[in-house]
Amino acid sequence: MLAAAVITASPAVASPVPAPGLAPVTAALWGRDFSLYRPMGSITKVMTALLVIRAGDLGREIKVTRGAIRYVHKRGASSAGLIAGDVLTARQLLEAMLLPSGCDAAYLLATSYGTGRNAFIAKMNAAAQGMGLPATYFSHYDGMPYPTEYSTYSSPADLIRLGEEAMRVPLFRRIVAQRSYHLAAAPGHHGYLWQTTNALLGSYRGMLGIKTGNTNVAGNCFLFEARRGRRTLIGVLLHVNPTRNGAALFTAARQLLNWGFQQI
Repeated sequence: MLAAAVITASPAVASPVPAPGLAPVTAALWGRDFSLYRPMGSITKVMTALLVIRAGDLGREIKVTRGAIRYVHKRGASSAGLIAGDVLTARQLLEAMLLPSGCDAAYLLATSYGTGRNAFIAKMNAAAQGMGLPATYFSHYDGMPYPTEYSTYSSPADLIRLGEEAMRVPLFRRIVAQRSYHLAAAPGHHGYLWQTTNALLGSYRGMLGIKTGNTNVAGNCFLFEARRGRRTLIGVLLHVNPTRNGAALFTAARQLLNWGFQQI
């Protein structure tokens, strides 16, 4: 089952900095339910990362708390496997949040950059308004379905805009383009190896990133961008199926991209 999808040609996103005088231009090639409100799971973390990067101070040291570990265990949330007591920088936690979709890392970043998680969520909603995302609302910093499965939501059209905004940020682009990130053990923290949840990185020519998501109600979701030559496509798939088997998600994204590149 596919609830909503959009594929757009976005030439301005091909470079992190558009040419002088060139306004961002996105031309929709195909879409279903552009404005449909849907939960999007961990695609939420794109906004979380964007706010942290914009705030700066990425060398800030943040201690992994027992509260963060309890949170992912209690909620059954995706985890970066962080170990209580480790001290990591905000920059390292961005890797832990965006690649393996670590809700433990999101918890720590939201707590530190809020200050406090509720304050951070308020900043997320203010940013959504400022970016002109009328169909977007965040009740959580990581896309977990609380207080209800529908409390955090967006639309395909809004998620395309969010993805474009994030992919104009060089650091964000570099992180989501990686298949894995190895953090060697050092004084103050254990070693970690974080793998991306984006199965098209390294297997689909031109794939650049962005972020997957999944909850029981959201189903499998994927915000993605690919480039071939001067042609850039950005798309989103929501609720591809109601299971946790992501194979259908990536098959659908591959088919949509193949079709899109044939059109431009």
